[in-house]
Amino acid sequence: QVQLVESGGGLVQPGGSLRLSCAASGSIFSINFMGWYRRAPGKERELVALTTADGSTNYAESVKGRFTISRDNAKNTMYLQMNSLKPEDTAVYYCYAAAGAGRLIDYWGQGTQVTVSS
Repeated sequence: QVQLVESGGGLVQPGGSLRLSCAASGSIFSINFMGWYRRAPGKERELVALTTADGSTNYAESVKGRFTISRDNAKNTMYLQMNSLKPEDTAVYYCYAAAGAGRLIDYWGQGTQVTVSS
């Protein structure tokens, strides 16, 4: 079992920045990769960024150059630094982890609201 708790959401003006955090606990040794997803009102959930155990990263085209995903293994925490935020970035952001020794199991955080508005 892996538990994920997000923090850091809030209201920010267009062009501003926020940093989301995701604290992982439980069987963290079994985590293969972690990432961030988001769901905007009236839209389906979409992948924002992903990072693997070897440190490689992958980003949605819409956030490339603006968002940065990172992990602090000593703190068992993953981050999403979001810069140059746009109103279309408004969504609930979810922390995600895939963990397991054989078959991977998906784990999700409770979500944190990010609102970009003037």
